[in-house]
Amino acid sequence: MLSHRGLNFGSGTGSAVSKILQDHHYHIKQYDPFFTDKQALTGQKYNYIACCEVMEHFQNPDEEFQLLYEPLEQNGTLICMTHLYDPSIDFHRWYYKNDPTHIFFYQKKTIEFISSRYQFYSFAIHNRLIVLNK
Repeated sequence: MLSHRGLNFGSGTGSAVSKILQDHHYHIKQYDPFFTDKQALTGQKYNYIACCEVMEHFQNPDEEFQLLYEPLEQNGTLICMTHLYDPSIDFHRWYYKNDPTHIFFYQKKTIEFISSRYQFYSFAIHNRLIVLNK
């Protein structure tokens, strides 16, 4: 898997996702707007981008998803993890909204919109895991 290039978008200071992938011999760079510079985003192309528990923190989702889409190779995969809201959830009791750093919530319709807007050719939702294919 060393020929595959990946990016952990919103990696923080010590990402479990990156550690697990590196332990399995995947090449993955780190990017976090607070802890690393944008060098990982400049002129680089990636086969996959992981965005784990990050998208709910986006202040401007359109700009952030553009940052996620542009460096993906054609046929690349964007792998996101978040808790999607659906009408069966009692929003007032929903644990996920209680985190004050969670400022944007997504639904299945939102993922459909993102997929269409950025011309991902497919997407799949598996519980909290969202996979978009370019």
